[in-house]
Amino acid sequence: MVHPTVQDFTVIGINHWDAPVEIREKFSLGSDGKSLLLDGARREGVESIFTVSTCNRTEVFAMGVSTRELIRLLTTYSRGTLDEFHRYGFEREGERAVEHLFKVATGLDSQILGDLQIVKQVKEGYEYAASEGMVSGEMHRLMQHVFRAHKRSRNETSLGQGAATVAYAAVQFAMRTFDNLAYKNILLVGTGKIGKVTCKNLVNLGASKLTLINRTRDRAEFVADKFNLEVADMEHLPEQIADADLVIVATGAIEPVIRTEHMQPSMENPKFKVMLDLSVPRNIDPKVASLDFVDVANMDMLGDVTDEAYKKREQEVPNVKKIILEEFADYQLWLNEQRVVPTIKALTRKFENIREDELDFFKNKISDDDYDKVENLTRRIVNKIAAYSIEHLRDHHHSDEVADMVSKMFKLEAKNGRK
Repeated sequence: MVHPTVQDFTVIGINHWDAPVEIREKFSLGSDGKSLLLDGARREGVESIFTVSTCNRTEVFAMGVSTRELIRLLTTYSRGTLDEFHRYGFEREGERAVEHLFKVATGLDSQILGDLQIVKQVKEGYEYAASEGMVSGEMHRLMQHVFRAHKRSRNETSLGQGAATVAYAAVQFAMRTFDNLAYKNILLVGTGKIGKVTCKNLVNLGASKLTLINRTRDRAEFVADKFNLEVADMEHLPEQIADADLVIVATGAIEPVIRTEHMQPSMENPKFKVMLDLSVPRNIDPKVASLDFVDVANMDMLGDVTDEAYKKREQEVPNVKKIILEEFADYQLWLNEQRVVPTIKALTRKFENIREDELDFFKNKISDDDYDKVENLTRRIVNKIAAYSIEHLRDHHHSDEVADMVSKMFKLEAKNGRK
């Protein structure tokens, strides 16, 4: 088996750049979908693969798998079709695939530049696949460099400074319509990761008439207690919508949480309201947008939210790209060096076997007092001789000829990583 190279990496996916939300939600993978996809990949002999599925993207990263096979896996275990993928999806191989992974994890490929949430979502996808034994050593090492690039982008640049997340963009979107949130009735449905951050942003902007609803009431109460807010039960959702000026929905439901029947009390006494859907799949039925007094916005409408902090982030993009190039180069060096690791191990083993055989031959001719000294001396000699060969192999890790020559010279069992 030839040792893996950068050219073995592939990625395919659907994201916010080319696919509208109604397409992205079809390809979205919940926890069950991710598990089924990994199981399917395992049955087909795939050894290294993980998925990232967020409100803005569903992407599959792998090693040693064709993009065609990845596309088939994604369309098999999601609701998206092959025709839809070919129209809206993307596929990349080799260096372009690895570069894309770096850009995603550092937030350069996010709808909200430098999004703080994306690296957590990448990490969750990678760690889940690793726990299932579906991540190779080469992929593990790559992810170390990917996460290091993210950390450096936060420590060495100002990309992570200021608020620029989906939750922040949602609140900024609302502020365009309502100059002051202090006196507006706000309903937040969903108190998961995005919901909690959105809640905090609303409170920081002066919102006080804020009510939380979650399918699990305890979770809503936990968040509400931190900010002294009201909590309502899910069965009172229609009445709460009717009272609200602003409704923000951010749940992990795979079906709409707010449907037309929930709007009945609002239709009986209509008043203008903004409804923001931060979920993929969408949690507000698209039919709700047909109501005259409702302005419904989804994820696709948040991409143009900019402010001073965001503009500063844009200025840091070249610096982050430089960090990515450095980490990518370090990984490529490590990966290339792995080509000669089997030869180095075989050479070391060969020298040690020779040393032990010769030492064993003279064992009875050496006093016990001198044996330890002789053993130590022979080990030092062998290590120094091996060091020169190992250094030469590492310096010429790009060349198979050097490794082959060393293998033939010392009659080694391993040849340049091939079995």
